[in-house]
Amino acid sequence: MTSATISPKTAEKSAMPGQAPSAKSHHAVKKGSPEKKPGITLFNGPKKIKEFSKKEQVDMFRGLGSMLRAQINTADALKYYGQGLPNKIMVDTLATIRDDINTGMNIHEAFRRTGRFNETIIGLIQAGSDAGQLHEAFRALAGRLTKEVHFQKAIRKATIMPGVIIGVLMGAFIMSQVKIVPQVEEMLTGVGQKPDGLTAISFKVSHFTQSTWHVFILSIIGIAVTIARSSRVRNIIVGIAMSKWRLFRLLIMSMRQMTFISTIRLLHSNGINLAKSIRVSANSVRGTPFYEELRTAADKYENSGVPLSTAFAKYTSVDSQVTHMLSIGEKSASLDSQLEMLSEMYEEDAENYMAAFAATINFLVLLIAVGLIAAVFIGTFLPIFLMGPKMMQSGI
Repeated sequence: MTSATISPKTAEKSAMPGQAPSAKSHHAVKKGSPEKKPGITLFNGPKKIKEFSKKEQVDMFRGLGSMLRAQINTADALKYYGQGLPNKIMVDTLATIRDDINTGMNIHEAFRRTGRFNETIIGLIQAGSDAGQLHEAFRALAGRLTKEVHFQKAIRKATIMPGVIIGVLMGAFIMSQVKIVPQVEEMLTGVGQKPDGLTAISFKVSHFTQSTWHVFILSIIGIAVTIARSSRVRNIIVGIAMSKWRLFRLLIMSMRQMTFISTIRLLHSNGINLAKSIRVSANSVRGTPFYEELRTAADKYENSGVPLSTAFAKYTSVDSQVTHMLSIGEKSASLDSQLEMLSEMYEEDAENYMAAFAATINFLVLLIAVGLIAAVFIGTFLPIFLMGPKMMQSGI
């Protein structure tokens, strides 16, 4: 039996009136044209799909939630929101989700297929869809992502600007040691005077800086790139900082516990069983020790029948306050209320610790800035002041 070859035009003509052409006809390749391989990078590797920014997701979930509350169906809400968006990638993504929904696919699977949303968001969308409260799920996602954006801005404000200030001052110090101090030394040598005391020390610092500043700059760049690209290195640095600095440990622990507890509350209050809620919430702290701990606690709670508070106490490193309130919630059948109280408590703690952390960083930056400015002044101008009397003695 021979198989007939159907051209793209034939496939389109054979479709019923009013029916969209089949997927094969859309992806057919013209004869003689090279076949395109989507998702391939310059180095012939799979192209990584980036998630949308949190700001874009906040706006999207707010818009979709408001339309769903206005009794607009999900497919139409996706179409209306995508109209006029400047981000063409998001427009295409929303159109793809809408097409998948129209074919009968569950909405959370349609969102998952795009690869542009993390598992925590997918889990909450599934919870809202299963409970018939998708608009509430979108509203909760917008609120949660807004809080994440707020804390990310606070962290950047507390770290990036001080880093820029220190970098500029270090650059000024290196320039003074490499360009200005050698000129002062050459002037002193030209009048036949030998440097002594602080002037000699200043010149030695300049010589050392001239011979090592290239290595220093390259090392700083290498460390910055390594930290930016390696989550393992970041976790090691964070772990060391948490073990040495109590305020930093309290801040990080508050933010991590706030993140996964609020996720558990959102999922569980929307009808997702507790074990699955915990597993999904673990994705929000992926890359931290809490990830494996939460998954282990969920398995023990689901398979061994131990109380949730006991599973958290034995298999996770959460604060004792968490296990205590979970125990109260289990005994009084008020687990959702206790989870809400814990998420609000840790959110408040995180804000307080963030304010204290920012104040401490600003104080440290002030000390470093004073030190670098003093170093520039001493290294550049002190030799000139001390050279004056010597030049006068030499008759200049």
